Amino acid sequence: MLDLVQLRSFLTVAQARSFTLAAERLQLGQSTVSQHVQRLERDLRRRLIHRDTHSVRLTPDGEALLPHARQLLALERQAIAQFETETPRGTFRLGVSEDLVSAQLPGLLEDFIADYPSVDLQLSVALSRTLGEMQDRGELDLVMAKRRIGDKRGDSVLREPLVWLASDPEAVLAKPVLPLIVFPPPSLTRVLLMEALERSGTAWRIVCSCPSLSGLTAAARAGMGVLVQPRSLAPAGLREITRPHLPVLEDVEFVLVTSASANRATVSAFSRRVRERFGKGFVSVGNAV
Repeated sequence: MLDLVQLRSFLTVAQARSFTLAAERLQLGQSTVSQHVQRLERDLRRRLIHRDTHSVRLTPDGEALLPHARQLLALERQAIAQFETETPRGTFRLGVSEDLVSAQLPGLLEDFIADYPSVDLQLSVALSRTLGEMQDRGELDLVMAKRRIGDKRGDSVLREPLVWLASDPEAVLAKPVLPLIVFPPPSLTRVLLMEALERSGTAWRIVCSCPSLSGLTAAARAGMGVLVQPRSLAPAGLREITRPHLPVLEDVEFVLVTSASANRATVSAFSRRVRERFGKGFVSVGNAV
């Protein structure tokens, strides 16, 4: 018989491609997560995950188990949902910062839609400040976005350092004027990096401005310039530029902002899925706009 706890650890490692990140998301010790996967491998008599000093990847047997693990854990969530005091239903208008779209969002939305078919999920993706303006106009029920340290809007999820990234840091730093790859205004990341460059007196020019993270990432991978992102969301293929080459950037916080008119059962259910996925523990969703 398959153990759901072991399957959850296996699935989280498969999603994170890291035992360390999986342990953080599950709020368990790394050794515990490793033991769960080892016991699952022993019970199935198959090697599921191959790991070395550079990477963690699924074996063919691990890939074969993955959809079954997702299905079994979804059934567990659905069974629990049947006994919730208030069932989420109706329209749920979710706004998500562009930074988060390519990370854990697809799996998170897939789980939520499967668990709550009575919810009509409507997704908007934009810059954090744009999402805040939409919410102020009554267009969004819940926003997952960034805020500046010290701002009070929303409930904090995670504090992250912003970092400078480039495909070839040495080549970029050799240029007489720093080439920037940035979101357009009113991007918070853009504001923070511009302030840091202003304080340091660094000469710069914008070589790419795009509202899509995928577009910015493509430009950075092509070697056009430097891109700034939260460290945990750094796109693959880019290297961090460390001090003293460029000024230190402020940290940012990821937050949940709930509208006063939002359905609390739906928001609470979605927040639980976020805790399961990210493992950093969203606090209460009681802050209203």
